Amino acid sequence: MITSRIKQRILGKGRGAIFAPSDFLDIGSRASVDQALSRLADQGVIRRLTRGLYDYPRQSPRFGLLAPSADDIAHAVARKDNQVLQPSPAMAANQLGLSTQVPSNPTYMTDGPTRTKKIGRQVIQFRNASPKTLVGAGSKTGTVFQALRYVGKDRVDDQVIGKIARSLDARDRAQLAKQSRHAPAWMHPVVQQIVAHA
Repeated sequence: MITSRIKQRILGKGRGAIFAPSDFLDIGSRASVDQALSRLADQGVIRRLTRGLYDYPRQSPRFGLLAPSADDIAHAVARKDNQVLQPSPAMAANQLGLSTQVPSNPTYMTDGPTRTKKIGRQVIQFRNASPKTLVGAGSKTGTVFQALRYVGKDRVDDQVIGKIARSLDARDRAQLAKQSRHAPAWMHPVVQQIVAHA
């Protein structure tokens, strides 16, 4: 019974979803959830990525089962361990199109311990960071603060401001203005320019 309810929920999330036993504790006890996930993995419905982390893998007619993205894995790990997550400055700059460099190992700032997770061929780094670095964690605004850290105080120009401004909607801008009081002082005038950018 529990297995079929868990299976239904997983199928409902669609291929590519990553989850931990803690995502199903409203359905049954930890032991019964573990058992159900183990059964579904044995049946080939889901795939065990590492201890306590599974995915409902995407499939490609050419390549078979596809590996999940590092970003999806990192978010699932953070959710499982009840931690906040923020892309590293280099990753944030790349996500916003301010840098073409792709970090070889995806790195995330977190309020959890510094550690490295190896899942399949992917190596993901989690670095413990101060609350100041985690302002806006998990949202677009957090990515903006991190990208500004990467660009640096003396290299922010109109092009950088324009690019960031174009990636934000009205809600993001309002949130950015509100959260900027927790960011380093040099970012305040930069945020004002981003928010005012037409």
